[in-house]
Order: sequence, then C-alpha cells, then structure tokens
Amino acid sequence: MQHVYGYIRVSGKGQVDGDGFERQKQAIEACASAAGLHVVNYFQEEGVSGTKEDRPALARMLVDMEENGHGVKTVIVERLDRLARDLMVQEVILSDFQRLGVSFVSAVEGSDLLEGDATRKLVRQVLGAIAEYDKAMLVSKLRAARERKRARTGKCEGRKGYADTEEGRAIIREVKRLRRKKPGCKAIGYERIAAQLNGEGRTTLDGKAFTGATVQRLVSTRSKG
Repeated sequence: MQHVYGYIRVSGKGQVDGDGFERQKQAIEACASAAGLHVVNYFQEEGVSGTKEDRPALARMLVDMEENGHGVKTVIVERLDRLARDLMVQEVILSDFQRLGVSFVSAVEGSDLLEGDATRKLVRQVLGAIAEYDKAMLVSKLRAARERKRARTGKCEGRKGYADTEEGRAIIREVKRLRRKKPGCKAIGYERIAAQLNGEGRTTLDGKAFTGATVQRLVSTRSKG
C-alpha cells in the first residue's frame, strides 16, 4: 500500500481545539482509503492564515520530502483552500511540490491537481480565486459589522489582552520581577519562568500552559497598573 502525507490547517488560534482538524482528517482518510493509500503522518498547521506564506508545518513537510528516505511522494488535503486561500500563495506552494515531484490531491476537488495540462491548471486557479474571493468577502463583512456596531454603540471591543485584566497585569508584574537581574547574577531564563508559572497553576489567557515564547512576549508588554 502506498504511503502518503496529510496536510491540515486551521486559520485561527481559537479553532485549534475545535473540530476542524478532526473533520479534515476524516475527509483525508476517506479519500486515501478509496484510492488504496495509507496516511502515515499529518503535518498540522495551528492558527496560520491561508493568506500567509510562512508555514512551519509545511516547511517541515517539504524538508522531509526533499530528504525523502521514506518514499512518500503524495500529499492529501481536505480542500484546496486548506493549502492556501490566496491564489498567489497557493501557486508558490504548488510550484514547490512540482519541483520535488510530489503529487498533490484534494479530497474535495479531486485527484492530482499538479497535472500539467492547461485545463487542470485553469481549474486549480479558478478554485483558488474563488477561495480568495470568499476570504476577502468574509474579512470585508466582519469589518462592516464592526463598523456598524461601533456606529450604533460607540464602541466595538476586541479580545482583552494581559494588560486589560487584573489577573493579566499581575502575571506581567510577576514575569518582570523574575526577569530582573540581581547584582552578579544572570536573569532567569524564559523557559524557567514558564515552568514556575505552570507550577503555580497559572495559565495563559487561552487556558494553556505557559511557554518560553509566551513569557518573552510578556516581558515587552506594558502593564496598565
């Protein structure tokens, strides 16, 4: 049985814990099973916009396929817009697949969308353009809704940050206190501070464990109190 990779992506941090990943996996598994293929690994992009070229999971997958001691030469996605919504970004990524001789399959749009005939390329670009239009319209409608609410109520609150709540400000103060250098001593590292916060039972605003990267961002946050 031929082995393949699955690529899955959600665009918002809030979607990471939702059913998006599971839905995409089910569609990919069904597509693979129907074609007699076996998905041996998933490369998962968490909270990455479909209009951005910067894709950590995609980069890992491409490096893996460049080295390719495993023989995997096919990637399956749920839909073409899971690869990218922006048409230009989509084409850049697909050109990397072509360069590596990798087949690209969409569970929704059909078999190898990298085939070189003009009709296939046109279909791929039309699908990409539709996804790009849908994304642009969604952004425009959300902006219009915010403007309408602001006009009606005089405000349109976004998500609160650490500096906007007492608990968050307390965490910022604690992080900065721990980072202060004592005479003759080095500042405590970000990872160590994260481990201490986690040990105290504190969590991020998303309810997740602290990481060194989260702590590093907090150091540069200006507290309001």
